[in-house]
Amino acid sequence: MDSSEKPVDPATENPANDPTEPADTTAATDTSNTDKNDTTGANNEESVISEEELAKEKAIFDSLFSTRRPKDGWAGLSSGLKSVAKGTAAGVASLIAQPIAGAQESGIKGFVSGLATGVVTAVALPVTGVCVGAYQVTRGVVNSAEAMKNSRQGMLWDQEKREWYYYVLDAEMEEVEKLESEMNNKTNTANGNSPQEERNVKDREYYDLLNVSTNASQTEIKKAYYKEARLCHPDKRPDDPDAAKKFQTLGHAYQVLSNEQTRAHYDKHGIINAESDVAMQEIDPFVFFAVMFGSEAVHPYIGELWIANKADSLMKEQAEMEFRNQQQQLNGDEKLDSSQEARQEYVKRTSAAVEADKFKQRKREVRCAFNLRNRVEPFVDGTQEEEEFIALCQAEAANITKGAFGDVYCSAIGGALLLEAEEFIGYQKSFMGYEGHTARLKKKANAINSDMKLVGAGISAARAGRQAYQEVENFQKEAKSAMAGNKNPVTPGAPDGADGEGGESKENEMGLDSEKTKVAAEKIEASLPAFLELAWAINGRDITRTLKQVCLKLFSDASVPIEVRLKRAEGVRMLGHEFLAIGTATALTKSKEIDAKEIKARAEVAAMATLARAQGQEVSEKDAEELIKQSKMQQAAMHEQQQAAETESRGGTSP
Repeated sequence: MDSSEKPVDPATENPANDPTEPADTTAATDTSNTDKNDTTGANNEESVISEEELAKEKAIFDSLFSTRRPKDGWAGLSSGLKSVAKGTAAGVASLIAQPIAGAQESGIKGFVSGLATGVVTAVALPVTGVCVGAYQVTRGVVNSAEAMKNSRQGMLWDQEKREWYYYVLDAEMEEVEKLESEMNNKTNTANGNSPQEERNVKDREYYDLLNVSTNASQTEIKKAYYKEARLCHPDKRPDDPDAAKKFQTLGHAYQVLSNEQTRAHYDKHGIINAESDVAMQEIDPFVFFAVMFGSEAVHPYIGELWIANKADSLMKEQAEMEFRNQQQQLNGDEKLDSSQEARQEYVKRTSAAVEADKFKQRKREVRCAFNLRNRVEPFVDGTQEEEEFIALCQAEAANITKGAFGDVYCSAIGGALLLEAEEFIGYQKSFMGYEGHTARLKKKANAINSDMKLVGAGISAARAGRQAYQEVENFQKEAKSAMAGNKNPVTPGAPDGADGEGGESKENEMGLDSEKTKVAAEKIEASLPAFLELAWAINGRDITRTLKQVCLKLFSDASVPIEVRLKRAEGVRMLGHEFLAIGTATALTKSKEIDAKEIKARAEVAAMATLARAQGQEVSEKDAEELIKQSKMQQAAMHEQQQAAETESRGGTSP
């Protein structure tokens, strides 16, 4: 080989194989390795990009077509029909959108190209939908045998994981309690709280009064207050002359610490500044609705009503927003969040609220399942004979119906329990599950009827609310017009109401305003029954849905054999039958409607009960009903006095 053809070392500019110089092959080796690394890196990058594209395409495909594992044949058929429908809809949308997009980008040429692409997509997507649908139907049919077997064994289907599992009631209760504890700890951590260290606050007198840590959660503060209030209540300490003052101070401390806004002010500034900013005592929605609807006696079966949980969430969200705004003003931060940040914050809060609501409902269902299990346990284990158990169910139902809405509760709870038990027993004992299918059809019919009642009640409430709002708005417009037109100068030295021309007109105007105010108030009160009907439509639907899940947990509890679960269902069926029978019979003897005056009285007493509970005073359902009767009597007496005064003002002649 010619020396001129030998490779040259760029560092020495000498031939690489020159015997007088040491051979240096580093550059060649590095170049070779670099080329390999570049090639490997490029391949890895292409692989990553390819995987990302495949993941995106898979996500699009899964969102367009239903490809998750179906539970059984019916689920497979439903999934298949959805895939066909989605594929057809997407194809039609593509046929319309592609030509338009092409025309906007490249004019006529783009329109033609987009049209061709749209036609191809319009054919391909429905065909793909049909193929996926057929595949899902086949999977569902294949899974049907497994579904029947697992269902017979008492297993449940997990909609999220798409798998069968054994449910254990005690295990879920432990899980719920653990999650609740973790959520409380997370809340404390988010607020800067630590179970090991006390937070630095300006003053801790109120914390010491309640005997809680400065890191205490709202639940801990509430429990501590009820405990301390019972201990230092004036009725418990008749010999202590300062008991009333101490009790009042304790209540004031609770009001400050139970509100996030006033608690933050107290932590930062101490007692003086906190007292100046103490908000008005808030209405506890759980106590309010318990008194309003008289649900204390049925609480073990249905827990906290959905309407109370929702009101509590909305009140907390509103308080948090107000607290954030005031904190911004106190810190002198007038800069508003950008729209993007505001949207992200809103989405975050909304997602957290949804998860919190789901957890509340889950906890409610588990606890009600525990209570129902304990209620029928004496019948299940043989402690009570069937006759004795039925007699006790009848006595309990009779006691519940003594409340203002007891018959409604008994009918709703009894009907739901009866059908759930009949469905479970029917599927297990009847030929081919015939009785179970019959009970399920009844449930669906009742659900449709409930939905129709809810829609009708919603329309009636909206109409009544709109009429009341228009009445108040018209009154306000007339009042403004009267004020604008009555600007007569006052005669110097003349007393109020004696200004020559304006004195008599002012009196007439005041009388007219009083009359219009009364009419507007009557219009608002007249709309109350419509809102109560809507509330009860919501309650009825909520009770039915909650008890469905409660019974599902009770009858699917794999910690006991199927014979015990069937025995539980028998007890629940008898309980539901007696509740429904007595509730229906009681409803026939009661007035079908509750007038506006009684609704107003109930609302007033419910508000009073929340304030009394906040002061450590327990208001039983019996006491609340007695207060409601007294409130109605006072309203009737006031109405008679007003009528007598109006008659006297007209010269003793009745209108």
